Amino acid sequence: MPTTTLKLPDALKQRIAPLARAAGKTPHAWMIDALEAQVQLADLRESFLRDARAEAAAIDAGGPLYAMEDVAAYVRARARGAAAARPAPVGTTARKRTATPRG
Repeated sequence: MPTTTLKLPDALKQRIAPLARAAGKTPHAWMIDALEAQVQLADLRESFLRDARAEAAAIDAGGPLYAMEDVAAYVRARARGAAAARPAPVGTTARKRTATPRG
């Protein structure tokens, strides 16, 4: 495994040490976990943006549109563990996009 050296400001080192102790880890292990968590968040964000772009393209191509209230009610019911029928489309559109999701 290649080695990477990080030069951390003393103030940051002092903040990390008690957090690592509280987690029962060495500062090194704590930092590895923190970096892994950030990589996972970046991967999730990229996946979200990729999906958003694909859905925007589907809508632009005339894909189905749903009422926000219907979708929100469906998501809330599923979050409670209740059975819920998927919302019905309220229409379709094929329009030219003026903005794209930023990422």
